[in-house]
Amino acid sequence: MTPEVRPETPRGDSGGVRPRGLVAIATARGYGRRMSRQKLSFVAASMPAAREALERLRARYRSVPPDEADVIVALGGDGFMLETLHAHLERHVPIYGMNKGTVGFLMNDYAEEGLEERIAEAVPTSIHPLAMKAECIDGIVVEAIAINEVGLLRQSRQAAKIRISIDGRVRLSELVCDGVLVATPAGSTAYNLSAHGPILPLSSNVLALTPISAFRPRRWRGAILPREAKVSFEVLDPERRPVSATADTTEARGIVSVSVHENRDVVLAMLFDREHGLEERILKEQFIP
Repeated sequence: MTPEVRPETPRGDSGGVRPRGLVAIATARGYGRRMSRQKLSFVAASMPAAREALERLRARYRSVPPDEADVIVALGGDGFMLETLHAHLERHVPIYGMNKGTVGFLMNDYAEEGLEERIAEAVPTSIHPLAMKAECIDGIVVEAIAINEVGLLRQSRQAAKIRISIDGRVRLSELVCDGVLVATPAGSTAYNLSAHGPILPLSSNVLALTPISAFRPRRWRGAILPREAKVSFEVLDPERRPVSATADTTEARGIVSVSVHENRDVVLAMLFDREHGLEERILKEQFIP
């Protein structure tokens, strides 16, 4: 079943690893065994099915405000899961999602019975998001966190022209395209996959650099980068060929440059039922015809 993906942690004098982030939460709160006093908070997307489920669960289980919870139960689809993770970046509180949306790739199956037991036995998974810094043509600088991907997209009828550097070295002097993106392993099955990028296992420790409708070079299909890579994009002719940059739901328009790297200081916590972990779901995606 899904292995826990642990962030790098400092070692003590004895050589053992001191857990932090989600690993510390899992250790302290006892995930993997039954708990009797976990405090749950229920949040839901605006769609009617999610709101109805919210009322039923709040009537059945004791609920506390999100800032007091040991676990937040998110009801909705993948978009709402990302929204919930963003809303609680600073708390490191685990999010247990149940699908009341469309795809639900990041969600567990919805069921009202035995919810506390399911959460107590759930497998914790931690991921690190991307940090984006975008400089706009008017001098404004936009910084944001992306759980799935950072994407650059043309804003006009003309194709974008973008120069790509990795760790300060130019790797592609001019990419003529509709756009380009950097995806995390967790986000590799989202926009990255629809743009024909690779599916990345959570434990792969790499990022996907994927073009969107590349015109030149014709045969370039992207690259797989080590997670430590610092990716820089320079927009060529930004006034005639304007480009926007998005980090999940944050958008910057009229950009001249964008830098992207994995933020190891931020740990995002998700809980999955043992038989349907995120690592297993990503693996299965590679065998879907």
